[in-house]
Amino acid sequence: MGLNLQEKQAVVAEVSAQVAQAQTIVLAEFRGIAVSDITKLRASARNAGVYFHVLKNTLARRAVQGTAFEALADQMVGPLMYSISADPVAAAKVVYDFAKINEKLVIKAGLYNGKVMDKAAVSALATVPSKEVLLAQLLGLLQSPVSSLARVLSAVAEQKSAPAEAVAAA
Repeated sequence: MGLNLQEKQAVVAEVSAQVAQAQTIVLAEFRGIAVSDITKLRASARNAGVYFHVLKNTLARRAVQGTAFEALADQMVGPLMYSISADPVAAAKVVYDFAKINEKLVIKAGLYNGKVMDKAAVSALATVPSKEVLLAQLLGLLQSPVSSLARVLSAVAEQKSAPAEAVAAA
């Protein structure tokens, strides 16, 4: 049973609101995936803060019309699920992680930072470490010279005190 006009307008409005806040959209084909598996995917998407929806492509095209995501309209063909996130990596990561364990999920395209991405680019985006990990790595890089300097100064201090102790013992 199809949606009536008011229901379609409500869906387009809901998706448009998500797109307005989004940084990334990932499209994936889901033919042959069991409902229980899609339910697990929805749960992981919800936990990651990703808006995850199976939409009619015409409604999705209307929702992205006039936005930076309009470039994806050419890719909106076939049975697709849409993952939309304000976090630049979250949508790609959720879909990519699920595609690793379920080969029936096929990543079709995505859009991030105004650029349409193919499957390889979406996979590359998904493997970028999280913001927290990147900040920890940056902090490690910033602390490295300071800790190296501290070790050198400590070694110099030990060398200077060693001869003095040897003379005092003799």
